[in-house]
Amino acid sequence: MGELIKAISSDGFVRLTAIDSKDIVERAREIQHGTTVATAALGRTLSATAMIGADQKGEGTSVTVRINGGGPLGSIVCVSDSDGNVRGYVQNPDVEIPRKAAGKLDVGSAVGTDGLLTIIKDFGVGDPYTGSVALVSGEIAEDFTLYFSESDQTPTAVALGVLAEYKSDVSWSVAAAGGYIAQLMPGAPDEIIDTLEKNVSSLGYVTNVLKDHDLDFIVSGILRGMSPKILSRDSVFYKCYCSKTRACKALAALGVAEKADILAKGEPLEITCQFCDSVYRFEVEELVDIF
Repeated sequence: MGELIKAISSDGFVRLTAIDSKDIVERAREIQHGTTVATAALGRTLSATAMIGADQKGEGTSVTVRINGGGPLGSIVCVSDSDGNVRGYVQNPDVEIPRKAAGKLDVGSAVGTDGLLTIIKDFGVGDPYTGSVALVSGEIAEDFTLYFSESDQTPTAVALGVLAEYKSDVSWSVAAAGGYIAQLMPGAPDEIIDTLEKNVSSLGYVTNVLKDHDLDFIVSGILRGMSPKILSRDSVFYKCYCSKTRACKALAALGVAEKADILAKGEPLEITCQFCDSVYRFEVEELVDIF
C-alpha cells in the first residue's frame, strides 16, 4: 500500500501531488524480478502514472503511460485508475548496465532517448486523449517535466526516485520510492515562482527524504512559506484488473490466421498477464468455443 497526498498553496497558485510508492514498487519488483536499474525506471514511471491518474475525474477513467527510448530496457507501460491504483511492466526487466561514476543508477542510458513518452487519458466515453513528447534524458522525471510544459502548457517540477537497499550482493529490496508533481497555476507571481524553485532545490533527492521522513515532510518542504492546505490523503495500491474473462476477450480479438495456428497445435494455451504474472489456462475445447 502506498500513500498519495494532494495539496495546494493558500493562494491557489501552486498545486502539489506527492506519493510514497515504496510498497507499490517493491510489489512490481517481486512480480518482474527486475534488476535495480529496471526497477528504478519502472518505479519512477509507476509513481508518475499514479499521480496523473489520481488527478482524473469520473468512474472508469484511466491513464496509460508508455515510454520507449530505444534503450536496452525496451518499453515501459504503466496504467492507473482514477484512484491512483497502478500497475505496470518493463519489457526487459533483466537488463543490467554499468553505473555512473558516482555509483548512481544510469536509468537514462537504460531507457534511452530515441523515442517518446506518451500519455493516453481514457475518460470512459468518447475518444481517449493522447499526448506525446520526445524523450530528453530517459531519466523519467525530466521527461515528464517536458510533457507538462509542452503538452499541458503548465510549468511543472517533477521529482521521482527509487532507492535500493542491499541485503547481500545478490539480494535487495526497495528501501524508498515516490515523488511529487508541483504545478504553477496561471497568474502565479514571480515571488511564488522563486519560492517554489528554492524549496525544490532545498528538499534534495526525494528518495533520501522518504527514507527518513513521511510524505507530509515533502508537502511541507515544497510548499514552505505558502501555508499549504491538504486537499486529500488516500491509500493507493499496485492493482491489476486482469481476469479469465478479459483473457477470453483478448483471444477472441485475434486475427483469423492466429486463431487457426493456435487450434492447429491442438494443445491447451496459457496466457500470462504482463502486469501481475497471473496465468490463465485454456483447454482445447475452450479455445474452440472462444474462436
